[in-house]
Amino acid sequence: MGNHVYNSLNFKAEHLDADKSAVQNAWVKWASPARMRSVFVVDSFAIRFSEAMTGAFSNTVLSLSALAKHDARPFVVAVLHRFTVDFLLANSTFLRKISHSSQMLRVDNVKGSFNGTDIVTVYRGIPNKPEHFDELFAHHSAFEWKENLERLVESTNDIGARNTRFQPSSTELETILGAPHRFTEAIDSEEYAMAERCLSARLDAERTQILAASRIDNVNQRGNKIEHLITGKENTHGLGDIVFPMIGGNLVIDIKTKLLDRVSAPKAYNVDKMLKLLAQPDSVLAFFIIGVDVSGERVSGRLLTVLDDALRKSTVVQHHWAGRGSRGVTQLSGNFGQTLSPTYQSTINIEDAQSFLQRLIEI
Repeated sequence: MGNHVYNSLNFKAEHLDADKSAVQNAWVKWASPARMRSVFVVDSFAIRFSEAMTGAFSNTVLSLSALAKHDARPFVVAVLHRFTVDFLLANSTFLRKISHSSQMLRVDNVKGSFNGTDIVTVYRGIPNKPEHFDELFAHHSAFEWKENLERLVESTNDIGARNTRFQPSSTELETILGAPHRFTEAIDSEEYAMAERCLSARLDAERTQILAASRIDNVNQRGNKIEHLITGKENTHGLGDIVFPMIGGNLVIDIKTKLLDRVSAPKAYNVDKMLKLLAQPDSVLAFFIIGVDVSGERVSGRLLTVLDDALRKSTVVQHHWAGRGSRGVTQLSGNFGQTLSPTYQSTINIEDAQSFLQRLIEI
């Protein structure tokens, strides 16, 4: 994406008196994009040129219905200032609300437009700048349009979210905080080993189809397809994709895919649903992580509990939903791909895992 984006900046640096029209025309001549009204589209991203020659960037950028057509790819706004050009990633994940003509905005009635001031400039501590666009878009890709639309409807119209916050009893709290101990015991059980053998055998049987599915650009479609290949069932978007019985309880497994040659931040779990599961005695929640090296045509899998040290350290709460009727959802971010190494040994630091669970409870 870099060269295509920065060409506008280079042109402005060489033509300081160039206005939005001049910069846009020069970029279009250079990139030969497709045009969809005010949005230009190339293979790797879509871009909208805007202007803020004086003061803050408060201009109306685009209608929400128009953004919906481009939200599956990076959507960049080029903001022309008097002497420079700034760039912002403006996919739905990075919008606070909808500002203009949005009084009738509903999930089934997409109305209104967003302004420049509605775009976040920092997301989870990550500056909204071109050098971070790949990382930012990886976060955005984990969420579907409908999820962000529901959030924007709530924040725009100041509607309280439906309360799904789990309120554990004192006994349930004790059970939740006991999860690191039972997870550690589960890892050494025959039922856990059998579950991993079963999933690994399915992975080997579907290797060719998984490699083909890994070439699907849309992250959610790709994940759903690979999940279907492993489970043989349609995605229900529940906490787990498959359940294996264990003595006195259940091993609930969610399938996650990581393309090893790309930045990714897959959705992990709904915090309230996860805590509710862990409040059940002898319940264990795990991820079957499928790593795919598309160019090398290699596929590997690993079963790890959600409290595995490397996974726990890579788990971050997605703040958009936290505090609005629920504790929010989590994503896996960072170098959790190390868990797919044949030499990786799963460990659970009991004290750190309990502190992590306590923080989730207190959100």
